[in-house]
Amino acid sequence: KRAKNEGAIILDAPPASEATHFWLLLSKLAHHIHQSSPETMSDEKDLESVPMNEEDGGDVEAEKGSSEVKSRKERMTGSTHFGDNDFYEEAPEEIGDATWGEVCRACCCHTPKEWGFIFIGLVVLCFFLYFFLLGLELLGSSAKVLGGCTAGAILGGDTNPVAAMMIGILATVLLQSSSTTTSIIVSLVGAGSVDVRQAIYMIMGANIGTSVTNTIVAMGHLGNGDELERAFAGATVHDMFNFLSVLILLPLEAATGYLYYLTKAMLPEEAFEKGDKWTGPIKKIVSPLGNLIIKANKDLIKEISVSEGEITCADYYPVNCTGGIETYDACKGHYGLIACDKKTNKCPAFFQNGASEHDDKVSGGVCLALALFILIVCLIGLVTLLQKMLLGTSTRIIYKATNINGYIAMALGCGITILVQSSSITTSTLTPLVGMGVIQLEQMFPLTLGANIGTTFTAIMAALVSDKITAMQTALAHLFFNISGIVIWYPIPFMRRVPLNAARKLGKATRIWRGFPIVYIVMMFFVLPLVVLGLSTCFTQESKGFTVLGAFLCIGVGFGIAYFLFWWYRKDGRQSCITCMAERQRRKEASQGLPDNMEYIKAELERLREHTGLAEEEDDDDEEGDEETAQDEKQVETSEEEE
Repeated sequence: KRAKNEGAIILDAPPASEATHFWLLLSKLAHHIHQSSPETMSDEKDLESVPMNEEDGGDVEAEKGSSEVKSRKERMTGSTHFGDNDFYEEAPEEIGDATWGEVCRACCCHTPKEWGFIFIGLVVLCFFLYFFLLGLELLGSSAKVLGGCTAGAILGGDTNPVAAMMIGILATVLLQSSSTTTSIIVSLVGAGSVDVRQAIYMIMGANIGTSVTNTIVAMGHLGNGDELERAFAGATVHDMFNFLSVLILLPLEAATGYLYYLTKAMLPEEAFEKGDKWTGPIKKIVSPLGNLIIKANKDLIKEISVSEGEITCADYYPVNCTGGIETYDACKGHYGLIACDKKTNKCPAFFQNGASEHDDKVSGGVCLALALFILIVCLIGLVTLLQKMLLGTSTRIIYKATNINGYIAMALGCGITILVQSSSITTSTLTPLVGMGVIQLEQMFPLTLGANIGTTFTAIMAALVSDKITAMQTALAHLFFNISGIVIWYPIPFMRRVPLNAARKLGKATRIWRGFPIVYIVMMFFVLPLVVLGLSTCFTQESKGFTVLGAFLCIGVGFGIAYFLFWWYRKDGRQSCITCMAERQRRKEASQGLPDNMEYIKAELERLREHTGLAEEEDDDDEEGDEETAQDEKQVETSEEEE
């Protein structure tokens, strides 16, 4: 009726201020009616898009383009739709509840033309998703090529619990895969190179290091402040859970060894038969194309870590293929960081016969840049396409469709991770959805916890390949470490809010300065582990000099931390940091907008000249100056003639 009688309503409308007040009251009334009987109140999107009868359909469509609503403040129901100007201003607690009938109508009720567009959109979405997964595959392979030698060397060392955890962090950051790190650790335990107790601490570090990938993916939203805030919070909720879990469980394990004794009691003392290696379906789909580009030699990393320093990367070079033929059979056992594919008997594009270690690392660096490029392009394509497909959908519908029970979400995240065999892939794929607002942070948290459980499946499969009980014990310790963290931080709402609020604060920091994610990644995943590893190494050298040096350094670091906390809370250091970051962001935005501002100023000056006539006065002054100059020249010529 409102669409049909809109002209009459406008003609009889009171003055502007009274009309605004009238429509606000009417909107509130409609919102209360909607809340009291949601099953009888259709969404505003349906009211605006469906004509009351066929004869009025043309008028409604004609007026739709000129009077399209782009804000929840202008809607009678007060609901927010995807793509609104104030979409990011709505808090999760402000989102109204929808019925499953509304969700079904929004998902399934479309015209044949709309179904055609949806089919095309899904095809393009699968295209971008496949290459996004390919980019993650290449990112992991190139990282293994670049850091494989270093990771293998540090994983094989015998050290204290804190240093072991830091080694796990650094190794996972270098390899870009906690699944690979835990598989190597399990293999080291099976070979007897690493003790089970030490392996448990390494796995704790691997849990922390795995979250760096989705944090890097979150930086793909740097162009949009709202999306960056949400995406970075969605990525770092994984970090906060892992850091907080280690903060509690590392001292507990060091004091009691509960993970060691629990997993030891669960297993028999005699060995069991070896199992078969399992490959997930997503791996089977993505790996063939990735192996044609680059394939990392995981056996090299394992052999270096097991050798206890007797084998180095230099022992695998130069690459020597029999007869110069680049195939798996011809090069088997004679290649370095880049390997050939056993199944296809082919070598990847970046494989080079006669290559040195430097050549392979250069190839890994180039492939890393290629992987980042593919990730950024596919991320932009995925986000843009999803935004187009969800444009105009009410947030009530989206929230209802994605707001599932937390424990069901955990099971879903676990299942997805088992299929893709990587928690990094699961969380990295979900991070853009959090940035867009499709998945709320409260839903991302249990999905992340489920991914943590699912990633332990890879270590268990690696343990089944070994016939050592200690290998399975290490894999089970990984599983129960994650379960223990979930029991601490998820069931109790008060405890659940701790990692969620910490992630929100980190997300808000990106609003102040968009360069904050880079500083966060460098400090938390590189600087902090290296500093702690260096300090702990001083106490493992069996030298009084290094022990005293380590003690003095620890005292210095302790005083530094104490002063920082005093400065942060008592000397208004927090506000100083916020001001500094805000000033950096302001300078960056000012420098980026300087060319446009200069053009605007020039245009305004030109307009002012035309309006005030300054340009004409300047022309008149120039003409008068020319006449005076001509007269002076004539006087000089006359005086010269007289002389």
